[in-house]
Amino acid sequence: MLLSGLALAVLLGTPILYFLGMMELDTMKNWMLIATIAWFATAILWMGRPEDKI
Repeated sequence: MLLSGLALAVLLGTPILYFLGMMELDTMKNWMLIATIAWFATAILWMGRPEDKI
């Protein structure tokens, strides 16, 4: 769950950094692609499980 949360934080943070001028467009796109793949790869491991088994 920690990695999923970190991936979502990157997905939310990179557009903000781009908007503030602290990141270039291509860099933002690359980080968002990596974070999306990471989120899908890690969320599958815990989504749909009962909370006592997470």
